[in-house]
Amino acid sequence: MTEVFLKSNREEGLTPEEIKKAIMQSLEGKSLKKVLLVPPDFTRFYSNAGYITNLYYHLLKDFAHVDILPALGTHEAMTKEECEEMFGDIPFETFIYHNWREDVVSIGEVPKSYLLEVSEGLWDQAIDVQINKLIMDPTYDLVISIGQIVPHEVVGIANHAKNLFVGCGGKNIINQSHMLGAVYGMERMMGKDHTPVRKVFDYAMTHLLNHRPVLFVLTVTTAPQGVTQTHGLYISESRKGFELGIELCQEKNLNFLDKAIKKCVVYLEPKEFKSTWLGNKAVYRTRMAIADGGELIILAPGVSKFGEDLKNDELIRKYGYQGRLKVLELFKSNQELKDNMGITAHLIHGSSDNRFSVTYAVKKITKEEIESVYFKAASYDEMIKIYDPEKLRAGWNIMPNGEEIFYVPNPALGLWIDKNRF
Repeated sequence: MTEVFLKSNREEGLTPEEIKKAIMQSLEGKSLKKVLLVPPDFTRFYSNAGYITNLYYHLLKDFAHVDILPALGTHEAMTKEECEEMFGDIPFETFIYHNWREDVVSIGEVPKSYLLEVSEGLWDQAIDVQINKLIMDPTYDLVISIGQIVPHEVVGIANHAKNLFVGCGGKNIINQSHMLGAVYGMERMMGKDHTPVRKVFDYAMTHLLNHRPVLFVLTVTTAPQGVTQTHGLYISESRKGFELGIELCQEKNLNFLDKAIKKCVVYLEPKEFKSTWLGNKAVYRTRMAIADGGELIILAPGVSKFGEDLKNDELIRKYGYQGRLKVLELFKSNQELKDNMGITAHLIHGSSDNRFSVTYAVKKITKEEIESVYFKAASYDEMIKIYDPEKLRAGWNIMPNGEEIFYVPNPALGLWIDKNRF
């Protein structure tokens, strides 16, 4: 069994040479003719999966056919420019688009009885497990699933089997797993292993995908000043590497604060965050740290829409982020929300339930559009005159007028928690 586990004791993390040596070690003794690489997409740019995918491609390409299936989930396809920026000199034709609505096959189900058990009686529907047909293609000698272990609002902590069942999953498992997490409560799960959603993915991995040759390659990273630091690399066929990585992730990516945040300012890098579908990580990852009656300001220069595709965008515009109880009420009486449970879950996750205000400071979408989905709106250009990302530092800042704010330069890389409240 392949097991390569690296943990750096240096603040700057593992060196490229250490990572390359581990990748080479993971291929020792394998006779491969056809390999499928499954890395994250551009929304996990700071995972270092781009460099790792490039290493695997060049180590394999001379003796094996290599295809690359980015784990898009419901996200947009990666552009040629994004592939080049993230994955380097891999030919663009090597990348295959995952269509979550069409490119999947059903491989079985997670039974109703199991869902009732893990959800504490809150969810009573069996889950049809759909996955991209290429992962089930027996002509691939090895599927290498590359991902980042990081706090997550739906599953608790990404990655491992989530990369396959959501990143390369179909409508049913994406929708129902997200709805399960929303009903159970994200604040009960974020930053933790063995959540109800994680147990569903583990069940599917153990019972439905156990016959496929899958190798997990998982990183734990931070990105101070926008430079990726890889603190751990965990390569294994079993769950062991994921569990070791979780321990390091909880050390590096969970930020416990001594007091609640009254005003939080989050910056969304425009090349990574183009929709509220992704941008609401600013809400998910800070909500456990913001005080009742507090304020969240999201600096979002790249946000130009709500959903990642037209249907999702349409439904977000129609129903908006009205809060958990209101959305659940709408869910009971609207078939289109029942048919698109991933949207329903997203609307629940993206609301503060009126516990604190959420203001999107934007350039590419109108004030009226933002307010129509129950957020507050502000001008990005005006807001950065007060809260300039070039001048703020991560964490607590005292502004020239004496105001105290908490600044998060990239919400995708962590989870912030008021230790007194939670």
